[in-house]
Amino acid sequence: MSETTSRPAPPAPAAAPPHADGSDPADFSTQIADQIESFLLAVTEIAKGDDPDSAVPYLLLEVSQLLLAGGRLGAYEDILPDERYEPDLGDEPDTDPLREGLAALLDPVDVYSEVFDPYEPRKAPVAHRLSDDLSVIVTELRHGLAHYRAGRVSEALWWWQFSYFTNWGPNASAALRALQSLVAHVRLDQPLTPLDGLDTDQELDGEDELAEVAGRVMRAEILGRDRS
Repeated sequence: MSETTSRPAPPAPAAAPPHADGSDPADFSTQIADQIESFLLAVTEIAKGDDPDSAVPYLLLEVSQLLLAGGRLGAYEDILPDERYEPDLGDEPDTDPLREGLAALLDPVDVYSEVFDPYEPRKAPVAHRLSDDLSVIVTELRHGLAHYRAGRVSEALWWWQFSYFTNWGPNASAALRALQSLVAHVRLDQPLTPLDGLDTDQELDGEDELAEVAGRVMRAEILGRDRS
């Protein structure tokens, strides 16, 4: 007759340690705030220009991760703030230094072509700037983070969700397409298509020169060497 040996029950998984402010890492609001704060820190560091060769792929990674938080906010039920009127946060932090740093870092591939609303019939492409998109995203996320740090969690979540639909979400989606396209052009060794006049801030002698210069800069940024 065989004997059965009882096994000790496996230990319960250890709970994640609380944050310094006592918040639960498993909480939805904490997870969203963590993702947003991580993005803000990363983009601020990238804009300093200390590692220009990795700027585009790092931005691709950070924007992709941020849009995961945006997707979660978009799929979540409508969030309503506790207060009827938004509390005053005072002066907003200046994002001009960040925008200017990104513009210098990404020049001359900062400008790209984007369709504002893909469901609007016959909508013509317009010129966008990655540096403008990213600075808008940072401004909107910082605004909500200020509420979150002040303990107004529902206000922060409402702001992040609302501005995901109206502002930072569309900007992040557009920037992601542009960044992914830049990386794909380099990895597949494909030249850029000229912007046909949409690049209004650059005065190049012709479309061929625009494609050549932009392609060379992309390769230098992403691969750290000129492959042209």
